[in-house]
This record gives sequence, structure tokens and C-alpha cells, in this order.
Amino acid sequence: MKPAHKRELLLALTLIALLLVLASRRSQAVQAAPSASASQAESEKPFVVEYYYKAKWGHAEEFISLFRKNHYPVLKKEMELGRILEVRATQPRYHTTEDGRWDYRITIVFKNAAIANDNFDASEIIKQLYPDQDTYKKEEQRRFEILDAHWDLPIKAVDLTAK
Repeated sequence: MKPAHKRELLLALTLIALLLVLASRRSQAVQAAPSASASQAESEKPFVVEYYYKAKWGHAEEFISLFRKNHYPVLKKEMELGRILEVRATQPRYHTTEDGRWDYRITIVFKNAAIANDNFDASEIIKQLYPDQDTYKKEEQRRFEILDAHWDLPIKAVDLTAK
């Protein structure tokens, strides 16, 4: 093969290799784009946490009364700010065994996971809502004194129709 033909062949092979590399990168970018937008859509989905409270026997009503008075208004302010989409409370209709017992489940639907985990400081809201900070602090301390247990459980929906 003549040197000129070798150069042309080498140039053609180099060009083909370059085109293959570019096509591969474009394919990877196209494949990555849906997953990037999917992860962005996932990060903007509401984030749900269930907060379980188990009060000492005989103190469940006192607990929910203090919750309504001192904590629920703070959560409502966070709803006004757009951080929280929904707050709901449930309690079991019947009793269970002591090891599985809980008295109240407060479900909070946050705007998204980032907001749920951003270490938001509600102290300014609390100061505005409760000018008598001494009473507020005593009542909040009491709310937790009468608990036997408290746990938080982030949850996610499961699509039962998916295969």
C-alpha cells in the first residue's frame, strides 16, 4: 500500500473512531437525561413522615391537648409558609398489645424531602405564637414527660398496579 493510501486509511479510521465516540457520548447523554429529570421529579415529590406517640397510661388526652395547643399551631404556620402540605392525626379505634401500642399518629406531608430534612428553625414562629415562653417551655416539657415512646417513620407509597 502506498504511503498516501495509508494516511487516507488511517485518517478515515480515526474519523470513524471519533464519530463512534461522539455517538456513544450522545447516546449516554440522552439516556442520562430522563434519569436526571426523573430524579429531579422524585426530589420534588411530597415527602411523608408519620410521627407515633405512645403516652403513659391515662395521659393520652393530656398529650393531644398539649399537642393541639403548642405544636399544631407551629405546623399550621409552616403550612402557610408552603413547607408542609398537610397535617393529619389518627388514633387506633381499638387497643393492641402493649409492645405495639401507640396513642396518636401525626402524619405530616412535606413539600419535598429536602424541606423535610433541612433543619428548619421554628424558634421565630414559636416566639411569635407564644410570647409567654416560660409557660410554653413548661407545657412542651410536660408533653414529652408523659410519653412512654415516640418514633418517626418516613413512608412512601407503593404502587400495587406496577408489575
